[in-house]
Amino acid sequence: MASLSLVLLPLIFSTSLLLTVTVTQSEAYSKTKPFQGYKPEKLTQLHFYFHDVISGDKPTTIRVAEAPGTNSSATAFGVVTVADCPLTEGPDMSSKEVGRAQGMYASTDMKTFGFTMVFNLAFTEGEFNGSTVAMYGRNAILLEGRELPIIGGTGAFRFARGYALPKTYKIVGIDAVVEYNVFIWH
Repeated sequence: MASLSLVLLPLIFSTSLLLTVTVTQSEAYSKTKPFQGYKPEKLTQLHFYFHDVISGDKPTTIRVAEAPGTNSSATAFGVVTVADCPLTEGPDMSSKEVGRAQGMYASTDMKTFGFTMVFNLAFTEGEFNGSTVAMYGRNAILLEGRELPIIGGTGAFRFARGYALPKTYKIVGIDAVVEYNVFIWH
């Protein structure tokens, strides 16, 4: 028994030493250090109109899912839609298109009309052509003053943060034109 202990003791000691060395040489899960490559320098304001067309032969928003009680809900609670809506310079659909709002929104409020919106604003014209802005948040569509956070972006809007102020411009049936003022720090 003593000879077995003499053999196992060095083995246990060397294994413990090896594990200690291995653990101390591993990388940390995260590191925080100053980022030298990019510092936000400017605030950009964008103004455009969002065309949410649900009716007709060429809708820009399509219902893709609903809950069993959605149709009996006063707020369409549980409906999920996917959208590829034009963003234009003016309120008319015929005005110059500057981008597309691509994403989805869902009715997530049982008491009032409130949607959770997840959109990429993909710009196709001007100095921001090819850049996107990520917008995510709650949109209580019946309120006059509403605000949605800008949580990121690509291209010219890399590391973007800011907010969007949507304001319903016009509703025709179930279609809407929404005016957007967007403020982006990038």
